[in-house]
Amino acid sequence: MHPLRKLRESGKPTPAQVSELLAENIVFNSPILVRPIEGRDVIAAIFAQSSSTRGSGTYTAEFKLDERTTFLRWVGTMDGHKFESLEIIVDNEQGLIVERTICPPAVSGPELFRDAMYAALKDKLPPDVWDYPKP
Repeated sequence: MHPLRKLRESGKPTPAQVSELLAENIVFNSPILVRPIEGRDVIAAIFAQSSSTRGSGTYTAEFKLDERTTFLRWVGTMDGHKFESLEIIVDNEQGLIVERTICPPAVSGPELFRDAMYAALKDKLPPDVWDYPKP
């Protein structure tokens, strides 16, 4: 079991607990943000918050794609709606996460999750990561 999955399944992790699993140069890619986020402290806060925000559910699949790459599938509900996410985690040689990419398959899922995460993190992330600039 990947250490991030294990931590998330153990309850509601704190940013400090998540930070222990992350490399200093980690990059996070998410469809709820318009650009990748970098930096251990801010990403630890995002991952800890997302564990609380995404509602109830469970990981239903985990596959090692290669020595350092893990694929996870999570299914649950959020505000009464089915919510699913697929993720790819890449670890470095020391076993710390250097990249995590999330892909929720349904259009309504990212919107629902984005709105909840925005409410929780709008003061921690800059405004330009939430919306594309208007032409």
